[in-house]
Amino acid sequence: MKKYLYMFMILAVAGCEEIDHEGEWTREQPGQGVVRMEDVARLLTAIDIGHEQITEVHDAVSSSSSNGYDEEYMMKDLFSSPGAGVGDREGMNRTKNTEKTYSRPLRDLISEYLGRTKASTSAEEYIESLSASGLQIYWPFSEEYDGFSEPVITFDPGDGSEANTGFRIDRDGKGVKSVEEIIIDEDYARAHPVWVINRNDDSGYQSLEMLRRNDPDWGTGGGTITVKASEKKLRTLILKDFIMHRNYDTWFAGGSEFFVKIGALDDFTASTEAELLIYQPLITDFMITVKRSQRGKPVPFNAVLISNWTSQLENCAFMITEDDGGTRTSWKTEAEVKIKSKTYGVNVNLPYNSRDDIVWRGHLAAPFLEKYSNVPSRFGDIEITFEILEK
Repeated sequence: MKKYLYMFMILAVAGCEEIDHEGEWTREQPGQGVVRMEDVARLLTAIDIGHEQITEVHDAVSSSSSNGYDEEYMMKDLFSSPGAGVGDREGMNRTKNTEKTYSRPLRDLISEYLGRTKASTSAEEYIESLSASGLQIYWPFSEEYDGFSEPVITFDPGDGSEANTGFRIDRDGKGVKSVEEIIIDEDYARAHPVWVINRNDDSGYQSLEMLRRNDPDWGTGGGTITVKASEKKLRTLILKDFIMHRNYDTWFAGGSEFFVKIGALDDFTASTEAELLIYQPLITDFMITVKRSQRGKPVPFNAVLISNWTSQLENCAFMITEDDGGTRTSWKTEAEVKIKSKTYGVNVNLPYNSRDDIVWRGHLAAPFLEKYSNVPSRFGDIEITFEILEK
């Protein structure tokens, strides 16, 4: 799906922030293309997966989900840190899940099987390629798992299809295993546990949840937000909740990764045109992952977009994209501020990828946000509730 990822740093400049996208990196990692998704699905079907290995995968996808990513277990984590989800080894969450132990983790079963079926050097090379491939186990609707059913294993066909072959494991009364090929779709995955082998699309980004853990000013994630006390009146713009009304990719590719981008002058109090020159636009850019099970449901985020929207800020630039990769480009527009009843435009560049779906872009005016604070508003296929919080 995606060809490029980028990492960003938020740098303080004259009391505001900018984003550096020079850390952009290509999805074509070593090992990619050597390991086929269908072959990995068949490999997992061939080994004797039991309750402990299913629990390991469920631990990992649940942890990824709690870290603000999709329900995924990357192959690199499967081999290096069994049970670890995306984000478990970053920042404040560095030690989470890395201490989990399993008597026979999935990596051991894979290694033993390859040791029986391949030469030792070939087995080692295959494991290295698999770990570096960017592949993962995606488990949609994993929160509904009943705790005992064996998963059907399938793979992303990569052609936009909504159905594909799945490998279902059956056992007779003596425990003898057999594998049946069946056709599965998203409705089947809602009712039965399904593991999809696909490519990771979001681990190169820092999720909103991870940003929040490293910087409490981003908000509390569905709870209340406390605005710091100040002698002057503070008006904080918050993205309160987010509703996705349609998925942007096939279910084999996972949920949707949306990027919310705001360009404005935070805490703007210039009284002369000369003072305007010392202000740099604040660019807020973060990822929101919406799982397929959350379609049509309000997901609380409580993300602080602009910490102090002063009376001089007339509007901000706002864009929502769903990431699909490509080359880096940007939307060049303006935010507007007022100094002594005169309006000035401030240049803003909001970055995105050339193949991204642009869900919505435009300007959010102060009167609109004031009028519709705490009222859901439609932006294309997304519904957002903004809130102006005053202290």
